[in-house]
Amino acid sequence: MTSGASDGPLVEVQGLGKSFAARSGLLARLLRRGGTIRALDGVNLSIRRGETLGLIGESGCGKSTLARVLLRLQEPSAGTIRFDGEDITAADRNRLRQLRRRMQIVFQDPYAALNPRQTVEQIVGLPLRIAQRLGREAARPHVAAMIERVGLKRTHLNRFPHQFSGGQRQRIGIARALVARPDFVICDEAVSALDVSIQAQILGLLQELRRDLGLTYLFISHNLAVVGHVSDRIAVMYLGEVVELAPARAVLAAPRHPYTQSLLAAVPRLAARDAAIRPKLAGEPPSPIAPPPGCRFHPRCAKAVDSCRTTRPTLRDISLDHAVACHLADNP
Repeated sequence: MTSGASDGPLVEVQGLGKSFAARSGLLARLLRRGGTIRALDGVNLSIRRGETLGLIGESGCGKSTLARVLLRLQEPSAGTIRFDGEDITAADRNRLRQLRRRMQIVFQDPYAALNPRQTVEQIVGLPLRIAQRLGREAARPHVAAMIERVGLKRTHLNRFPHQFSGGQRQRIGIARALVARPDFVICDEAVSALDVSIQAQILGLLQELRRDLGLTYLFISHNLAVVGHVSDRIAVMYLGEVVELAPARAVLAAPRHPYTQSLLAAVPRLAARDAAIRPKLAGEPPSPIAPPPGCRFHPRCAKAVDSCRTTRPTLRDISLDHAVACHLADNP
């Protein structure tokens, strides 16, 4: 798809890290010791104004953690986060309250994301009450207009979440995210819990809203086909790192990282065509508590050489607007 983004990034992170202590629970018992889970480890990424950046990877690779750290819903352990040129890594609560109007999220589960005890008007109006301190009467016209904008009716304002289908609930979640007119919206697996036909409707709505409202999206999914359909660029994550970043067409047509190639080989409509040239992804990701030395993908990579096992590759440009963290990227 054609991007209307300018060159300057709206969101930019450098060396972003997020660690969790694993000193209790099932994982620690299985390992018979505690440790540190490095959910994000040195992530470098920028999101341009007006673009949709797709973010893909297997479950547990750090996609949702990155989303929450970007919004400061979870605190980073290392690195910096810049939003519209401002370093917000250590912004205080008052500053974060101001920024919440410009940074919002649409969650994966439309059933769990909405308060069952509140009406649609109360749910959608919450960002206006928090960020702009509007009372119910002042917020009502904004809420009603946004509800209609996402394809629902004003008569729905006094209903409760259990009275809606999954697709309608996700429209309510989208309305809540957009009612304060943010600049940046994270869609965290926003369509994965929906039927395929409803997914197409919600994806169409998100693209229309992006165009009409001038939004910037981070679109997170494990579905490469969906990400390829809506994104201008795609970032691929593996075990807490970004391993490839390029325009969507380049990632889909000519991926350069072996992990991205394996993900493409697993897409059913592409698998038959690419079976002979792209390796299937085998095995499970290593533990984030004890990642392997060198390239973290090397235990599952059929192309790995000695340097892959000893030296960690950095994300580097191999061509215009195409960056890869792989020692072999220059030899596709």
